[in-house]
Amino acid sequence: MRDQFYEQLDLIRSQLVDVTEDLRGVVADATEALLSIDLSRAEAVISREQAIADRLDDIEERALVLLATQQPVASDLRQLVASMRIIADLQRMGDHAVHIAKVARRRMPIPAVPASAEPMIRKMSAIADTMIKHTARLIANQDVQAAVELEQIDDEMDALHKDLYRMILAPTQEFETEEAIDLALLGRYYERVADHAVNMARRVIYQVTGERISMS
Repeated sequence: MRDQFYEQLDLIRSQLVDVTEDLRGVVADATEALLSIDLSRAEAVISREQAIADRLDDIEERALVLLATQQPVASDLRQLVASMRIIADLQRMGDHAVHIAKVARRRMPIPAVPASAEPMIRKMSAIADTMIKHTARLIANQDVQAAVELEQIDDEMDALHKDLYRMILAPTQEFETEEAIDLALLGRYYERVADHAVNMARRVIYQVTGERISMS
């Protein structure tokens, strides 16, 4: 019976890695839909995210069943608790990808991102991509040191987020009101994707060490 329990724990972790990698692709596609003014890709992002959300619901249900029926303790309990919190972070990450796709869809056929802001949005997307990729590996390998290092990458995202706001508010820029609002929202979406990646890394630290670190 305990062998089946540990098999289920391993399966949950493996599936969380798979979902994280899938969400990496969804965030990347949302960015491409945004910058290439691609309606079909934006719609695909929304559909794919819903499918991922359904998978996360299934994983969470199995985790809850294990929690209720097996009454795990110590590291096993921490793994289940961490897994359920990671599920919540993945759900929020998917939501932000959908928000990006919906900004793209709402503004079509007009570009949602002015040409002057495109390099910054691409940088934010690239950092988000790196962080999600890194997070999938963290969940798979339970590497505490790498989890700590991920926060350094998040500092780059925070700096870019501030730079984007400076660009929006700069007197030399002449963004339309709707452009400025959308840029501010997009910056927030990418910044929150990064924050959830950091949160997931901190869940891994808790799972492995039992030490709690305050979340973003």
